[in-house]
Amino acid sequence: MKTKLYTSALVALTLAGGALLQSMAIAEETNPIIAERQAVMKALKDGMGSLGGMAKGSIEFNDTQAQAALDLMKNATANIAATFETNALSQTSESAPAIWENWSDFVAKADDLDFALEGWDVTSLDALRAGMGNVGATCSACHKAYRIKKN
Repeated sequence: MKTKLYTSALVALTLAGGALLQSMAIAEETNPIIAERQAVMKALKDGMGSLGGMAKGSIEFNDTQAQAALDLMKNATANIAATFETNALSQTSESAPAIWENWSDFVAKADDLDFALEGWDVTSLDALRAGMGNVGATCSACHKAYRIKKN
């Protein structure tokens, strides 16, 4: 009986320690340059999440909300080059060093996203769905070349 109690306590402590280490690893970014960059990427993710949810039907289509999500993405895209200009990396950054090694290609990919967003009509569900693949492909092209996926 004591062995079972000790084993349970050891398992609980191990899980608690693992959770603590994980929460420490997901610490908030302290470098303001990287934090701003992450905010830009989060805005793109949030906008795409809303529009993707509408396209899939998990979020009810609303043209006003769709336009707001698209505008959020457009505003974020306008800041990509400026927020990535400084070569800065950290534990929380998913930016690959290749960004600064291939700066002109990175900026061209950001411009491709801007172009795709400018041409994306989200006034109807059919139009939103029609443009989703093109925008997703531009995101993917950049992420494959310049993102280091963490957790």
